[in-house]
Amino acid sequence: MGFKHKDIIALKDLTKDEIELLISTAENMREINSRDIKKVPTLRGKTIINLFYESSTRTRTSFEIAGKRLSADTVNITASTSSATKGETLLDTARNLEAMKPDIVVMRHAVSGSHYFLGKRLSCSIINAGDGAHEHPSQGLLDMLTIKDRYGRLDGLKVAIVGDITHSRVARSDISGLTKMGSHMYLAGPPTMMPPGVERLGNVTVCGTMKEAIQDADVIIMLRIQQERQGKTLIPNTREYSRYYGLNPENLKWAKPDAMVMHPGPINRGVELSSYVADGANSYVLKQVENGVAVRMAMLYHVSGGTLATE
Repeated sequence: MGFKHKDIIALKDLTKDEIELLISTAENMREINSRDIKKVPTLRGKTIINLFYESSTRTRTSFEIAGKRLSADTVNITASTSSATKGETLLDTARNLEAMKPDIVVMRHAVSGSHYFLGKRLSCSIINAGDGAHEHPSQGLLDMLTIKDRYGRLDGLKVAIVGDITHSRVARSDISGLTKMGSHMYLAGPPTMMPPGVERLGNVTVCGTMKEAIQDADVIIMLRIQQERQGKTLIPNTREYSRYYGLNPENLKWAKPDAMVMHPGPINRGVELSSYVADGANSYVLKQVENGVAVRMAMLYHVSGGTLATE
């Protein structure tokens, strides 16, 4: 099947077949990343603008690497170095950039829905690198690829997500994608960080305790407290939070012995994840980062409508 979307904004907009296509393409792209010369001419002549209004290490860097490995010309713009500091609106910035004829704009923005706003107004493709507390589709895809690497499948797995669910765009993308692929999602976190009605997103169970969520889990996805998105303090303190919702060697024993531990980064060590677990045998955090490049290569390839060339 072909990929028919101009933009990739949210996994909730994609079908199961389209998600499988992106993951399958990412699996093929990994071969390029293992070469001595990590470059193919697939997107030669294409121009990609990475427009980041929020800080990022993993996502921005991997999108830049992904574009360059496909031979695209990549330009990076941050809010602090753009005309946004002079009062220019998002739409004016985007229209001025489009006048320079880019093929793809990869954007991260603090406002949920900002990518839909631009996608309806710009002719170039838009890829969502994170919008507010809405979605982070590339993270969801790389999480699914990492889990599939480990188990060979996504259906029938118990996947626990623990932490600040309300403010996490990663949680929404993981829930949207993994439930479509047949995983069973179990959520745990402080009541102040659990969005009402989250069960309506799919095969989701909200748990009263962390133990209930991770008991016999195949996968545990730990989330950072999104303090930058909270208008007020929603927990007494990080020590109290870690006591009830932090993953450590003792409570990790509740999960299956070979359970995967994942985290989208950055990790607050000693809060949601102990260093022993983050660096331990169950941790797949760095594998997630590795898979992120291949997934973002696949996303760039499919929205470009190009022909896959790997030689």
